[in-house]
Amino acid sequence: MVGKTTFLENTCKGCGLCVDACPKHIIELRRDKINAKGYHPAGIIPGKEGDCIGCAFCATMCPDCVITVEKE
Repeated sequence: MVGKTTFLENTCKGCGLCVDACPKHIIELRRDKINAKGYHPAGIIPGKEGDCIGCAFCATMCPDCVITVEKE
């Protein structure tokens, strides 16, 4: 794994900008979860965590700064 991506699910508005920005297509709006604000938060598709390349495009696009990317 090159990158570790963390989402603050309780503050995500589910806008989907990070989904569109991911070049590896490993981010989705989690239809199985609803956060405290009533939105489906974004997150890495289960099992795809190891595919993150650490580019941080998702974090750059996030208007609410709920995504953190750490390079390993």
